Amino acid sequence: MQFLFFRRHPDFTLFWAGMFLVNLAVQIESVTIGWQIYQIGRQTLSIKESAFLVGMVGLAQFIPMFLLTLYAGSMADRHSRRTIVMISLGVEILCVLGLVSVAHEAAPNVTHIFWIAAAFGAARAFLSPAASALVPMLVPKVEMPQAISLKSLSWQAAVIIGPWIGGLLCAISTATAYEVTAGLYLAGTAIILFMRVNTTPQRQPGSQIAQIKEGLVYVWTNKIVFGAISLDLFAVLLGGATALLPAFASDILNVGAEGFGILRSGPAIGALLMAAALSRWPLKRHAGRRMFMAVGAFGMATVIFGLSKNIYLSVAALAALGAADMISVYVRQTLVQIVTPDHMRGRVSSVSGLFISGSNELGEFESGVVSRFIGPVGAAIFGGIGTMIVTGAWARMFPALRKADRLDGADQASEETIKPQSLTASAS
Repeated sequence: MQFLFFRRHPDFTLFWAGMFLVNLAVQIESVTIGWQIYQIGRQTLSIKESAFLVGMVGLAQFIPMFLLTLYAGSMADRHSRRTIVMISLGVEILCVLGLVSVAHEAAPNVTHIFWIAAAFGAARAFLSPAASALVPMLVPKVEMPQAISLKSLSWQAAVIIGPWIGGLLCAISTATAYEVTAGLYLAGTAIILFMRVNTTPQRQPGSQIAQIKEGLVYVWTNKIVFGAISLDLFAVLLGGATALLPAFASDILNVGAEGFGILRSGPAIGALLMAAALSRWPLKRHAGRRMFMAVGAFGMATVIFGLSKNIYLSVAALAALGAADMISVYVRQTLVQIVTPDHMRGRVSSVSGLFISGSNELGEFESGVVSRFIGPVGAAIFGGIGTMIVTGAWARMFPALRKADRLDGADQASEETIKPQSLTASAS
């Protein structure tokens, strides 16, 4: 079945394969940076201070993403989306080569790594909305759910394999890990180069500022979409346990670089299993309620992880965390990608990407700051409890999202429709 889908859509197949290699590279690079920063910190600093340094990597990536994402989304609605993807990947390749150079230094400079992380953040600010908006141009709208499912499976597979490989490579050397990352980036970029489809969207009238404002208005007025992506922002921001994994692996669970890679793969294992389940049994009823239940479970799993002193329980908690997060991702992406008109997909994807980067990169910073005062264990428990509190608050603040019933109703939604009521049969 999937084989036939790939045969029908060769450009999607090329993009899917290329982005799998790129995502694999991103995961190895992310693991390696976190491990390298923590190990450098532990040479002279305490566990709390070293965990704080790891959190600062997230802040370094978030600041340029925050400043550039909305502009990048507008660019994705005005220019060739494939060209933007290629330029962004070119910048990321240069960043990885910079990390290779730093890793070969006798005494790597943490400041240089932070600057490179910031450059990564700037490149991803342009890559994310362009790549997200590109997918609907590669397959017919009626086949979008399957394309989204395959894209999610590819990403989750990379998230599982990447940290494991990254942990093994870190055990050899950080330089080796970065060199492998560079090779994967180059291979993925080369595959995407073979795409032939026209990826330039229909040019819309009005200034760039006006177009950015239009995207913001769309998200703000569509309360279901706004509620879904803002829930993800605050819940995952507080529950950013993965940012603390170097500290847990090195000094709490004492499992070393190999164990660190296994821990990093834990959330993705759960997410991949859930993505496979959703592709086989998609959410047909009570989507909003189930999303809230999943985010609450995400918070509970974070607390369990923080309390665990056993590697097997920790991995199981992380897997449960990843499975719960996948439900939230599935609901959000289905709403945003299928319902949003094509000429606005770049801008709306940039707003969604800004919230996602806030929950991930800024969440790493939040975890690092909290761990500086109460330690990694306390930070994980605090974040998990905070996530559950936010879930309850959002359920009360966004009743339409809580009551959202059918996601498949979006398949028949008009591309020009932006009213929240069109997204679900039971939303009020």
